[in-house]
Amino acid sequence: MYEKDGEKYYVVDSHIHFWNGGASNQKNRYGAGFTGCFYDYQKNLSPSEWVWDLEKFGSYTEDDLLHDLFDVGYVDKGIFQPTYLTDFYTEGFNTTERNGALAEKHPSRLITNGAWDPRDGEAGLDALEALHERWNLKGVKLYTAEWKGDSKGWKLTDPWSYRYLEKCEALGIRNIHVHKGPTIYPLNRDAFDVADVDEVATAFPNLNFIIEHVGLPRLEDFCWIATQEPNVYGGLAVAMPFIYSRPRYFAQIIGELLYWLDGNRLTFASDYAIWQPKWLVEMFVDFQIPEDMQGEYGVLTTEVKKKILGLNAARLYGFEVPAEARITTPGPTTGESIGSAPVDETHPVTA
Repeated sequence: MYEKDGEKYYVVDSHIHFWNGGASNQKNRYGAGFTGCFYDYQKNLSPSEWVWDLEKFGSYTEDDLLHDLFDVGYVDKGIFQPTYLTDFYTEGFNTTERNGALAEKHPSRLITNGAWDPRDGEAGLDALEALHERWNLKGVKLYTAEWKGDSKGWKLTDPWSYRYLEKCEALGIRNIHVHKGPTIYPLNRDAFDVADVDEVATAFPNLNFIIEHVGLPRLEDFCWIATQEPNVYGGLAVAMPFIYSRPRYFAQIIGELLYWLDGNRLTFASDYAIWQPKWLVEMFVDFQIPEDMQGEYGVLTTEVKKKILGLNAARLYGFEVPAEARITTPGPTTGESIGSAPVDETHPVTA
């Protein structure tokens, strides 16, 4: 756990990868472009001392990951979120199987989520069931902009997507992580739009929809959806590094999210290996919304920081939180001791 000023923070990094994006695995120029685009995010949004060279970035090692997350990064639990991209990479980019093999070696620290694509039809439903049986999945990561042959993406509202969501519900896979954020070369911007979240969140109230990257750059659209859908959460991957490069912009992002969703539905994520949890955790614990913005957004309390850094994800995934890192305010629906701040009655955050 991270400790600062006598407070202990249980840290769940809810969006990590163990990818193989190096030149030897790139199938075509799109694979090279995808890895290069990820690398540009690291270069442009990280402190200079945390920027790797491109070769290491494409093919970092198991030892790198364990060191960066657990030896120095303060992470207590890491959740792998797979991204296959088999049209771009010979062996896939970041598969459940690759992640799962590492999680199996370190079961007290790592778990892997699965993935599915509705364009795989009946065979994909069987594959999802097999993944669940093999890895005891608690979640899946969906990539609606992934290319597959002539198709340049899909929607959560597609008929076959409903079949897969029904399968998740039947299998007890309750956490549905969906990439809805900035476009990544060569994928198409519109395929990441958040508009399809609203319908499925209403249709599947027993599933949790964790919208990775909080819809950026469509933050307003995401917030208006999430405020009326209590099973929609915001994953802070991509948003977090702006705490360094554009702190006032980060204050606006976190302020809007806390206004519309409150502190119980946001989850910390480094998006490792794009960014490193060590500096993100340290800067977030020290961060405060600037005084001239507090009239609109309020302040970022220690309790809310603890929820975001780990307690919210721990609740979603059933992780046991050490007693010294818990907070005792009951949650809005669960009443669990890991906590929840009361909603400010001056902020009409529910429809």
